[in-house]
Amino acid sequence: MDRALADISRQLDAAQPPEGETLSLRRRRVLLTGYRSHPHVGGQGVYLRELAIGLRDLGHSVTIASGPPYPEVPEGVAFVGFPSLNLFEEANAFLALRWKHLASRADRSEWLAHNTGAFGELKAFALRLAAWLESRAGAFDVVHDNQTLASPFVSIRRRLPVVATIHHPVAIDREFAVAGARKRIDRWLTRRWYGFTDMQARTVRALPHLLAVSEAARDSHAEHYGMPPDKAEIAHNGLDHDVFHPDDTVRREPGLIAATASADVPIKGLDVLMSAFIRLAHRNPAVRLELIGQLRDGPAKQLLTDAGLLDRVKMRSGVSREAIADLYRRASVVACPARFEGFGFPAAEAMACGAPVVASDGGALPEVVGEAGRIVPAGNVDALTLALQAVLNDAALAADMSRAGADRARSAFCWRQHALAASALYEKAIAGC
Repeated sequence: MDRALADISRQLDAAQPPEGETLSLRRRRVLLTGYRSHPHVGGQGVYLRELAIGLRDLGHSVTIASGPPYPEVPEGVAFVGFPSLNLFEEANAFLALRWKHLASRADRSEWLAHNTGAFGELKAFALRLAAWLESRAGAFDVVHDNQTLASPFVSIRRRLPVVATIHHPVAIDREFAVAGARKRIDRWLTRRWYGFTDMQARTVRALPHLLAVSEAARDSHAEHYGMPPDKAEIAHNGLDHDVFHPDDTVRREPGLIAATASADVPIKGLDVLMSAFIRLAHRNPAVRLELIGQLRDGPAKQLLTDAGLLDRVKMRSGVSREAIADLYRRASVVACPARFEGFGFPAAEAMACGAPVVASDGGALPEVVGEAGRIVPAGNVDALTLALQAVLNDAALAADMSRAGADRARSAFCWRQHALAASALYEKAIAGC
């Protein structure tokens, strides 16, 4: 750990200041950026909101810059929105280009990428951001990017210090998606869609100041993007413990398994969870599954339909954090079956609510769960089934896991600590180290 981070750690370990005061830190004007930032689009939206709050509470002046869908902007934080062409909502995206768009490099880039089968929103957002910053010299001390990792950030860094958070390399998603494509044309289209990962690899190698949310995030970027591991400092994500906490007045519902269904793609492991659930449900009529998210037509939903168990799965999307916490408090066990996670908010939030957690060994999940939950090999239906059944059938085991998980979440995942680590990195970037 470098000297600046060590200084921050000593401050954190010291006695906390009186209410209403902050630790003695250099206050900076921080621009937080994310190409998409609403919490409902994934963990990165949660990250941007909570980091903004953590930095604000340390005394920094914080502005969020984002493309749509826009973030939940905390009180005391400024916001700048960069509208996209929103081509996914167009009936004919090819005909969506207007004369006014021709004058914008970002609009041209987004339109061309979309209509040639590529995903161009990241670069288009970064181009809009770079153009906006050109007329605002001196407005900010540092830019903190939330894994957009688009090439314009390299040019932004020439006039303004840039720090980037890395979660997990999307190249891993690309590998799973290509492997799951059956036809040659589908594999080609998938590679084209994920072409932005090559840009992200070049950017992450070019940016000298990186903040990884886990050891797995750091190591996977090193493996897939050729990034020297020592370029990234590690600081685990935090949790909102005012929302995610145990509640002894809430009764756990026997047989209720909870999970998150952000997308039915191989990397998320929903196929593994559904296969395990089907086995458990056939053995025990009390076993049910409640998902945060919706199952669109895909392998997981097809498995449930073929087994005749779709009516024993409840799906809810667009729910509040409070509703998610309520589910974790009601569940007998929470399953986190992903084949890879750069961190794994559902596992951490579930433990914070006192839910027993069974997780795969994909990516950072063992790092997050520690000794407090059960870890099974990613993609292994037999192991996941046995682990879930053990928790469902053993009340004493479930109670021990509940206590251990809540204790670990409370001590290990703190947004204040993460914001302090980010603050130390800002000083390195500003000093040009």
